[in-house]
Amino acid sequence: MSGKVRVPAVLVVLALALFPLVGTTASAADKPAVELSRSQAGTGGSITVNGTGWRANALLMMLICGRSSTDRGVIGGTNSCANADGRAVTADAKGRFSKKLPVSEPPVPCPCVVHVATVTGEKAEADAAFLVAGHDVEPLPKQDSGGRLSVLTDTRLDGSGGLLTWFGAPPSRTLVFTVGNVGTAPVKDPVFQVGTSHGVFAPQWEEQQWRGTIGPGKKARISLPVELTAGAHGDYTVSLKFGGKVLAEQPWGVGRPWGVTLFWILVCAVVPAALFRIGMAVVDRIRPRGPAGRVRRFGAG
Repeated sequence: MSGKVRVPAVLVVLALALFPLVGTTASAADKPAVELSRSQAGTGGSITVNGTGWRANALLMMLICGRSSTDRGVIGGTNSCANADGRAVTADAKGRFSKKLPVSEPPVPCPCVVHVATVTGEKAEADAAFLVAGHDVEPLPKQDSGGRLSVLTDTRLDGSGGLLTWFGAPPSRTLVFTVGNVGTAPVKDPVFQVGTSHGVFAPQWEEQQWRGTIGPGKKARISLPVELTAGAHGDYTVSLKFGGKVLAEQPWGVGRPWGVTLFWILVCAVVPAALFRIGMAVVDRIRPRGPAGRVRRFGAG
């Protein structure tokens, strides 16, 4: 009698059949996902947002956004979201989180979603459908499914700061990139969204329209202006979005406006010195001139 254990052929076939499913389940679990404790709530209430599949220890931002859907994303960027009532959360070592989010009305009508996105590092986002009770609901704008734009080359920021920027003027650059139409229909006068973000804050989006038509299989070189607020400095990120999807991101290091600092140093040094000289001149004018002066005053009396 042999000591080998014979495995039934049925078990072997079953194991081989389940092996691809195991791999699929594991890969699906790695994709960021969001679940809500309730699919509908009114303003003033709160919901619990649960997330899985995120990068370990990732810093995330949760927002309630209008004019959005789970398949088209947030149309209009964070300008469509209730930014003032957003909440930040950090995923744990296994990429999970659970946090309450206050319910507030977004600045645009529903359909609405709870939008969760990474703040730093590799870009990742996920949406969950949500209805703000009592908030207006309007159909989403029609989507042109024929034309689709994709960035073909790395983006860059052209330009440099001048003397006025050194003294606190708004820093400005030109975002240059090449896009190609990978769809089946031409894209006419596309409207891009250019966003600037500083640190952990969400991007501030601004719509910019490029005049022209990009045919199927064609490409175009596009330049869009980017400007920050006066006195801005530090590490910024410029993002490019089209059709609700982020196409590219470009870092931008803005130097400190040392001219403003120099100006205040001069003010703090020159003004006290000038006041001191004026005060000394006044004291010198009103103080007595000596014995001769006193004799003349007494004689006059």
